[in-house]
Amino acid sequence: MTAEHDKLPLKLSLPLEYQQDLFHELRSEDELVILARGLGLLRIVTNLLHSYDAAGNNLIVVVGAEERENGWIGEALAEHAVISMSPKARGLSVVNTDMMNVSTREKMYSHGGVLSITSRILVVDLLSGLLNPETITGLVILHSDRVISTSTEAFIIRIYRQRNKLGFLKAFSENPEPFTTGFSPLATMMRNLFLRKPTLWPRFHLTVAKSLEGRKKAEVIELEVPMTDAMRDIQNAIMECVEVSIGELKKTNTGLEMEDWNVDSALHKSFDMIVRRQLDPVWHRVSWKTRQIVNDLTVLRGILHSLLTYDAVSFNRHLDTILAAHSPPPGSTRQNQSPWLFLDAAHVIFDTAKRRVYTGKADDKDAQGATLVLPDSLHPVLEEQPKWALLAEILEEIERDVYFNPYMRDDSNGTILIMCTDQNTCRQLREYLQNMYVRPGKSQEDEEHEEEAELKPSAAFMMRRKLREYLDWKRDFVKISASLFAENQKALNGATDQRGNLNAYRGKGPPNKRRRVRGGAVAAAAPARAANGSIQLADDNSGHVADLLAEIQPTEAEALQKQEIATDSLEDMEDYFELYEMSDLVIIHPYDGDMDEHVLEEIKPRYVIMYEPDAAFIRRIEVYRSSHSDRNVKVYFMYYGRSVEEQRYLSAVRKEKDAFTRLIREKGNMAVTLTHEGHGVEDPQESFLRTVNTRIAGGGRLAATAEPPRVVVDTREFRSSLPSLLHGANMVIVPCMLTVGDYILSPNICIERKSVKDLISSFKNGRLYNQAETMLQHYKNPMLLIEFDQNKSFTLDPFADFTHTPTPTPSDLQSKLVLLTLSFPRLKIIWSSSPYQTTSIFAELKKNQDEPDPIRAVQIGLNAGEDPNSQTFNQAPQDMLRAVPGVTAKNLQRLVFETGSVWEVANLTEAEISGILGDEAGRQVWRFFNRSVID
Repeated sequence: MTAEHDKLPLKLSLPLEYQQDLFHELRSEDELVILARGLGLLRIVTNLLHSYDAAGNNLIVVVGAEERENGWIGEALAEHAVISMSPKARGLSVVNTDMMNVSTREKMYSHGGVLSITSRILVVDLLSGLLNPETITGLVILHSDRVISTSTEAFIIRIYRQRNKLGFLKAFSENPEPFTTGFSPLATMMRNLFLRKPTLWPRFHLTVAKSLEGRKKAEVIELEVPMTDAMRDIQNAIMECVEVSIGELKKTNTGLEMEDWNVDSALHKSFDMIVRRQLDPVWHRVSWKTRQIVNDLTVLRGILHSLLTYDAVSFNRHLDTILAAHSPPPGSTRQNQSPWLFLDAAHVIFDTAKRRVYTGKADDKDAQGATLVLPDSLHPVLEEQPKWALLAEILEEIERDVYFNPYMRDDSNGTILIMCTDQNTCRQLREYLQNMYVRPGKSQEDEEHEEEAELKPSAAFMMRRKLREYLDWKRDFVKISASLFAENQKALNGATDQRGNLNAYRGKGPPNKRRRVRGGAVAAAAPARAANGSIQLADDNSGHVADLLAEIQPTEAEALQKQEIATDSLEDMEDYFELYEMSDLVIIHPYDGDMDEHVLEEIKPRYVIMYEPDAAFIRRIEVYRSSHSDRNVKVYFMYYGRSVEEQRYLSAVRKEKDAFTRLIREKGNMAVTLTHEGHGVEDPQESFLRTVNTRIAGGGRLAATAEPPRVVVDTREFRSSLPSLLHGANMVIVPCMLTVGDYILSPNICIERKSVKDLISSFKNGRLYNQAETMLQHYKNPMLLIEFDQNKSFTLDPFADFTHTPTPTPSDLQSKLVLLTLSFPRLKIIWSSSPYQTTSIFAELKKNQDEPDPIRAVQIGLNAGEDPNSQTFNQAPQDMLRAVPGVTAKNLQRLVFETGSVWEVANLTEAEISGILGDEAGRQVWRFFNRSVID
């Protein structure tokens, strides 16, 4: 910036050497920054933004920030402005659809400052001229790994660089993996971002390692927790199911790139997405079995995660739900179970999970002369998670440490911070720590040894309560389990009506019609197998369950404990409530990305217990400790030894390291892009010839224009990639709020664009018929564009496995399309395989056509005297109302003008709605909002 700016007293919060080096790099030139997770990306971004904000005469636009990141940046900029005493600093202003209208945004753009704008609003304002790209000082792109050639962010950068060659452009990402997939991915991403220089900052970067591995290292104690035998058996059985499922996928889908299809990759969340992405182009030719296996891999990965995080009762309950969702209802002849349910390993999973909660207890007298003994009762086992006891030991050790070293000469608060994966684990640990010294009941033997032995922590109180809730839940679960299977099949096939395989059993009785063995050894201990070999839900003897419930009824000691949720009038709050000292607090918090840095800075913990491993959080602790020389941190790092938890953690670290290694290699061999024009260089003669009008028949004259073709686009369409591609094809995009149609190519051609998903929903609620009617009313050539996803199959017909395809019914999509064309013969239907093909179709349709008039396009469909400028950009409520039966494109605007919100519409009487929309439409809307949610 200017020399005047350099004289301003700026105070930055970048204590580490690598942070300072990166900041100076960013100030001097435009670049893409790829930083390893946990190294404080947002801190660097906020300091950079403050350095520009303090000058007071800049307009900085932040693109791609999430809501919580906006909160972080706004708070940090306000704090920096106070510390630096910068009178010109204005802080962050967030521009979104909730509160901002056109005039408000125009004022904000003229005043300048740091603005975080949602992509859809920004692209519309840039195209409409509300925000002049030449007035923007610079663009800051967050999450640049999401910027692909068809994204709205790439569209914004292209518009910005077309008309502003001098403004700066900085892009940031802390996710290196997306930059390593595909052919020369880094070079492609740099082209999308209009940048030349990438800079890479992995954890093994020399400056980063030097900054974090100095004298001020945190004290880390690594604790490997052995799993119980039952947990290890379940884990091995799940991994066997995963391995068999992947083997089946490879066997039935040869010809695909299957290098990463292994058990190690299957542990990560993105694995099922990778498999689905590879299968998408041939999804219409994929068998039903393959679809089922892809879904099963997600389910099995979820079971693996639940095994290590849920308690034994919750895990068994989770398995009951999964089994019900994958098993046909009683009496059904369907044979659609998942393949993994037929494995012996599946039996081990369900059997062992149930034995962790309760088991059958046989009478000793009967056991002497019988090989298969029926249990005469159920006995609670209630196996505890191994980490719970270790957590209690760690807290005891910390208490001893605090007792013998009461006054530490540092700036820490003495708070104990426990970090775990999610809120469910937080609730579980809080309940365990609150009640680990509560004993449900004491026998005489316990009372005798109470004085001799120290009271050990136990989860008996919590687990007994959970078992009571589980048995109550299971009694009611039978009622809804039948519908779970139907919903699961609907999600797999994408249709409501399925044709069962009627010849599956060939004369045998349906497996679920046979008599169940009640009170048998198998029924009391584990799920049974159906006649076809799959796992089947087994019922326990009702008498045994009643006895078990009686055994775990709340004792006197349990009844004295306070309820989890209680009401309090707070009338005498001052007498009973006070603030805790920070040194007395045990805070349990879930991992939350960059927000964890805030947690460490605000809490200043002396002890951190990582209940589950997280590589990014370890680095955050390193950065925190290295940044504060006066704060000591002791870290306890817990993980299950020889578990998928350990394997997943090591695999994630290795994947990130490999990604950075590949990026360093590609950066060294990457060609430099010298041109950064928004469009490719085009021959002026070709541009002229393209616009020549050769229609000279009937006395017409040869005409030519130097203006590029123009397309009027509805503002709601900027959620799709098509406007970006049209702009890239040298078409001028005019964003308008259209009442009729989505794209206006000429005064006579109006196009309503539908993706396949939109098409199905539009047929379902009848909106498409109203849209077709209004287009026919106002345009000579109305068209319906059905656009498919580029990476998915260009077909509506799953013809691979006819035994599971939807039965042809009048509600079928094809028959509805036929009815639409019969109802509106003038309506043309365009089929497009991708947005790229749509762009070429639009170019062909526009040949020899007059350019559309945006003002007329906006006025079409409006009532007489209605002001187009009064329409607002707050689209979410309008989109909700469009889906309501009885609301059409014609009467929507009347409803919006007469009411202020969706809440107001929902609370109108039938007479009031009928007065606005008419009797029939009003009756439909009123019935919709007053219909009971329970059938």
